[in-house]
Amino acid sequence: MRVGEVAERAGVNIETLRYYERRGLLPAPQRAPSGHRRYDEETVRFLRAIKEAQAVGFTLAEIAEYLRAARRSTAPSETLRVRMAAKIDDIDARVAALRRMRDELARVVGCACSSLDHCTCGAAYLARQGKEPAMRPPLLHVTNGESAGNTLRQTAIGGAVLPWQDALHEGPVPALPRQELLRTRARFLADCGWGRQQALLSSLERRDQQLLEALRDDLQVVLWFEHDLYDQLQLLDALALAHTAQAAPELIVIGSFPGQPSFAGLGELTASELETLWPSRRRAEPAALQAAASAWAAVQAPEPTSLAEWATRETTHLPFLASALQRLLEELPAPTDGLSGTERRALDVIASGARTPPAAFVAAQRLEDAPFLGDTWFYRTLSALGQDTSRLVETDGGTPLPPPPPLSDGQLFARLQLRLTASGERTLRGEADRVELLGIDRWIGGTHITPDNTWRWHPTKRKLVRPSRR
Repeated sequence: MRVGEVAERAGVNIETLRYYERRGLLPAPQRAPSGHRRYDEETVRFLRAIKEAQAVGFTLAEIAEYLRAARRSTAPSETLRVRMAAKIDDIDARVAALRRMRDELARVVGCACSSLDHCTCGAAYLARQGKEPAMRPPLLHVTNGESAGNTLRQTAIGGAVLPWQDALHEGPVPALPRQELLRTRARFLADCGWGRQQALLSSLERRDQQLLEALRDDLQVVLWFEHDLYDQLQLLDALALAHTAQAAPELIVIGSFPGQPSFAGLGELTASELETLWPSRRRAEPAALQAAASAWAAVQAPEPTSLAEWATRETTHLPFLASALQRLLEELPAPTDGLSGTERRALDVIASGARTPPAAFVAAQRLEDAPFLGDTWFYRTLSALGQDTSRLVETDGGTPLPPPPPLSDGQLFARLQLRLTASGERTLRGEADRVELLGIDRWIGGTHITPDNTWRWHPTKRKLVRPSRR
């Protein structure tokens, strides 16, 4: 082939091809008797490979270095291996960022708002160039997420929808001034791969501001939540915030729905089914607001003693709270094996034949009285169990598990084949302790669980076990 044909087929211009030759990336081509450079199919493939490497972040200098190393030896040097591993991490981060962007675009596409002036979703906020709505709707619905929120937008009830959107059962929720708490949550969510810290913080701040302004302007505010742990913690957070504003929103909080014996949440209801719940709303009484504020303070406390009291206390104002807080306390290590409730369910289902992360997630959710966990948070639990030489779970190839999505490729993570290690089997039988094998560094509300501060919870006795001081 002549140079022009090679450049066209490889998707580069002629000057780029010659520049690669001058840089030594391409070997000098053979020449025809006429003196013209002659190229073959290998050159086309090589040029395409260079462009693909550049597209995922390799510089020409890095490509040249790799080629020099490859020409010297069939095995790359250790230094080059380290650089390639770092580049893989960079690519994984870019893949995760693209997946987060796709999820956000999907939420925008799924928005059913009829007016950008009223909507609280990202599409409307962007369309208004970051400005608040020019006309404040007379009604604000607060939901646990976009699924129920988008269905509410399709009802005849009207109003704007504000998803609360924070997984408060994961990460630090310490007793801090509100602004510092939001910064702490944004930092944690960013570390988990859910976006940039500043963007997450702005979203949380805007959420709080919208609720407080609606309450202070005496708009009708209705909180739609369910009975599970995810929702009950969000409900406490929102009610405690309303308590600071000395305002009382209305409540629709349910644990079942007629005709659905396996009710899993508001998100599975149709618009007409949500409309049937509208007449059941009730004003949050002062006692309910006070109880929510006190329970929220217990969740945020540096020791879980008050939390344990609330988990064993029934309150008519918050009928689903006690069972939800008991499930939160199950995330503390158990006295017998050091496993949290989610970890034990994960090991159980893998031992019973759930060999992939999605299969394990579905099977583990069936063991929950009130499922609350999203798949990515479950994968985070799996990944934590699959690290280090003392890991409890590994791939069927005997390797540690990769970081969980969105810090890694979710599709690749979902295709992993899982098995318990010998340590995992012993721990599941109660013959080993997860904390002693893997250590621990996690938060349950405001309590930081570490090897030196290992509070434990006995799920059957419903009893808190204090740390043993070393």
